[in-house]
Amino acid sequence: MNKQSKKTSISELGEFGLIDRLTKGIQLKNESSVKGVGDDAAIMEFGDNQVVVSTDLLTEGIHFNLMYVPLKHLGYKAVVVNLSDIYAMNATPKQITVSIAISGKFSVEAIDELYSGIHLACEQYNVDLVGGDTTSSLTGLTICITAIGEAKKEDVVQRTGASSNDLLCVSGDLGGAYMGLQLLERENEVFKVNQNMQPQLEGYDYILERQLKPEARKDVIAAFKKLGIKPTSMIDISDGLSSEIMHLCKNSGTGCSLFEDKIPMDNQTKQMAEELNINPLVAALNGGEDYELLFTLPLDEYDKIKNDPDFTIIGHMTEAGEGINLVTGTGSAIPLEAQGWNHGKK
Repeated sequence: MNKQSKKTSISELGEFGLIDRLTKGIQLKNESSVKGVGDDAAIMEFGDNQVVVSTDLLTEGIHFNLMYVPLKHLGYKAVVVNLSDIYAMNATPKQITVSIAISGKFSVEAIDELYSGIHLACEQYNVDLVGGDTTSSLTGLTICITAIGEAKKEDVVQRTGASSNDLLCVSGDLGGAYMGLQLLERENEVFKVNQNMQPQLEGYDYILERQLKPEARKDVIAAFKKLGIKPTSMIDISDGLSSEIMHLCKNSGTGCSLFEDKIPMDNQTKQMAEELNINPLVAALNGGEDYELLFTLPLDEYDKIKNDPDFTIIGHMTEAGEGINLVTGTGSAIPLEAQGWNHGKK
C-alpha cells in the first residue's frame, strides 16, 4: 500500500513564505514590465500606448464547484476570463495580478496546483504575473485577478461605436460552456447519491473543455489585423449572447435584429441539450461563459469576413426605436430578453 504524500499546512509557511513559494522562478517576458513581484506595486511602462485594465472575482460556491472543477483548471480559467476582457478591447494583455482568500481546508500543495494553472495560462498567453495578495477566508476559496493590457490609441475598441446597419458578428460557437456545466452538475448529483458510480462523460470532451478550460480569443485579434478590419464595437460573451447584445445596444444607442437560424452551435452542444431536454437556443442566448467575441462591423466590410470559417454574421444593428429583437426561422420578431448570469440576482 502506497503511503500518502505529506501535506504541508499553509500555517507552516506563513503568508510571506507562501508568497515566496508561489512567486519563485517568475521571469518577466515583456519590456513594459519594469518591476514585478517584490515591491508595493508593479511598474509598467507603455510609452504612447493606452493601458486597459480588467478585474474579475471568482468565489467558491458561486462561480465554481470544487467537486468537479480541478484546481489547475480553475487557475487557468481564472486568468483566461480576465484576458478575454482585454482582447474584447482589441488590446494585448501584458500583465496580471492575482489575489486569493483561502480557508484552512486547503493545503499548500492544493494552492500549488491552483497556481500551476495560473502559470500555465501566463505562459500560453505570454503575460507576466507581477503581483497580488493573499488573505485568509472562513468560507473556502476566492480568486481575484486583474489583467492589464495595451493597445495603440487608434486600435482600441469600445462598446459605444456601433451604428445602425452595422453587421453583428460572433467568433466560434455558443452554448457549449453552459451545456458542459449542465453535464457536470448532472453527474455531480448522481455522485451524491452513489459515490461508486463512475461519471458518464464520454463523447462530450468539447463541451467539458469549454466549461473547465476555456480559451480567450487572442487569435481573433490577430485575424482582425490580417484582414485589415477594426470592429466598431466589441464585447466578450461571458454572461450570455442576449445580455451582451443588450450591452452593445445600450452603449451604442442602437437596436438590433438577431437571426435565430444564424447562431452557431456545435453538435455536442445540441446533443447534450437534447439529452437533457433543454432548448439549445436557450443555452446560446443565456448560458454564458463561452468567452467568444461579439462585435460589429460596417456593412462595407462584409466581403472581408464572409468566407472566414471562424466568424458568423448573426444579425445587424438597427435604429434604437426598432428595439432589440430575435428574428425566428419563420420571420417573426420577438423582443430579446437577457436572462443570463446576474450577479445580484438570487
